[in-house]
This record gives sequence, C-alpha cells and structure tokens, in this order.
Amino acid sequence: MGLTIGVDIGGTKILAGVVDADGVILDRLKVATPKDADGTAQVIAEAVNTLRRNHVVEAVGLGAAGFIGADRSTVLFSANVGAWVGEPLRDRMEALIGLPVVVENDANAAAWGEVRFGAAAGHTNVMCVTVGTGIGGAIVFGGELYRGGGGIAGEPGHMRVVPDGLACPCGNYGCWERYASGSALTRYARDRAAGLPEAAEKLLALGDGTPAGIQGPHVTQAALLGDPVSLAAFRELGTWLGQGLADLSAVLDPAAFVIGGGVSDAGDLLLVPALETYRSVLRRGHRLGAEVVVATLGSDAGLVGAADLARH
Repeated sequence: MGLTIGVDIGGTKILAGVVDADGVILDRLKVATPKDADGTAQVIAEAVNTLRRNHVVEAVGLGAAGFIGADRSTVLFSANVGAWVGEPLRDRMEALIGLPVVVENDANAAAWGEVRFGAAAGHTNVMCVTVGTGIGGAIVFGGELYRGGGGIAGEPGHMRVVPDGLACPCGNYGCWERYASGSALTRYARDRAAGLPEAAEKLLALGDGTPAGIQGPHVTQAALLGDPVSLAAFRELGTWLGQGLADLSAVLDPAAFVIGGGVSDAGDLLLVPALETYRSVLRRGHRLGAEVVVATLGSDAGLVGAADLARH
C-alpha cells in the first residue's frame, strides 16, 4: 500500500497527516475538536479531504481517545471526545470520505508508532503511557498490540488510585488521570495560583491575570521561567505519574515505558519527579524496573501509528 492518512483525535485538537511507508509525514494539518459527535466526524472528514487534494491516499487510520471495540470499528465509550457511546465511527467515516478506515485507540496508535519508528524501536515488550487531556495507555507484547478480550486493554488512566477521589468523566471516582494528566496539571496550577498569587506572577501574566485563565501551555512556559507555582504543579503531577508507573511495572514488567502525549513535551519538568517516585517505589519492592523514555515522535506518534495500522 502507498500513502495513508493518520488522524489523532484528542480531547482538544485533531491532528491529521499524510504518511508514507517509512513513517515520514508528508503533509499535515491541525484543527480544534468539536464538542459533539456529529461535528467531530465532519471535521475529521474535512481534514482528510483537504489532505487528499494533493496526495493519492489509499486508506485512513483513526486514533480515537476512548474504548474501541475489538472489531476496530466502534467507539464503545469516550469520556473526552464527542460524547461517543457505541459510535459506529468506521462506518460513518467511510461513508463521508469513501476510503477504507481503521479505528484504533489513540494510545494504541501512538504506541505502535513508537514501536515501529520511534523510542521503542527494537523492543517487543512495551507499555506506552500518553499524558494529555486524560491518560491513555497501550501494551505491546511479543511485538503485537495487546487489545484484550473486548478490545479495551491498556486503559490505565481509569485505574482507581484514590478511593472516593475526584469525579472522572468516565463516571467513576479517583481515576489516575484525574491526578496525573494535563487537566490535573492545570488544576494544580490554578489552585496554587489562587492561594499564592504573589508567587505565581509569571504564570498569571501568561494568562488573563486570573487563575481561571491559566491553561496547560502557560504552566509549562512559566515553569521554564522558574515560576515556583508552576514548578510545584509539575512536581505533584510527576509524583502521581511515577506512582502509577510503579504500579503498572508490578503487574506487567515491561522492558520499557514510553511516555508520550502533549504533556511529555515538558521533558525533565515532568520526568525528573516521575522517575524519582518510580525508582523509589521500585527499590522498596526490590524490583529492577523498566527503561523510561520519552516518545521521540512527540505529538506525531498517534498520527504516524494510526497511518501505519491503516496500511497493515
């Protein structure tokens, strides 16, 4: 098969790109994610059709946040995108764009991209954790994606880590992603800025001057400028991330963890506190642990992986 299009459907943005057999992105675009299912499908179709004007494309792979059925066709449930419940996304998109479509969980797609072309190349037993609006995950064992009996394996973001904790869009309480995601980072920063506005001067200046105006990218920018409130927010986020990785290591014992998603772009701001916690927990449990690496494909991992899955 020749060129394919990969689409990474996140809670706030949709990335689409034309990808060749070597994982190289030849053309791309980014659009905001609508709040409703119909609008999301239309925006995806428009993005695909825009890219097709300049390229001969044979198939489309969609990486969607949520629970994807084993048939790689239906979004069983998505807490963060389009209010999808039992959404026949493959059939809907094939009708809109007239090309074969494969639907995969966005984290599975990202993990596949990293195993094929990125940070996990050469590994056959990998756990990928994507830290974005929520937390996604994917398991590659024996060089193959592990999807589980119902197709929805690898969703660590919805492990309950705090009994009776914060409400999660999935309907449960205390899920890991409520404490270790991009949304959590923003919440930590806003709460601290509200309590200590004099310490959050740099952070508040990047928004509209109020805690409510703080967005995720502001926290990263301010942390790089040495803003103490932003640095503290990253430490809290990293601590929760490291604890979750240790729990996953105890169950799966992967050779490598790949940390992806938009928040991973913060690099050491996130990784240093995460690794400190991860290694501390492992030492107490007498475990060696896995290599922890940042996804080298960055925010393109899901797009590239989805395109490659469409090709195969």
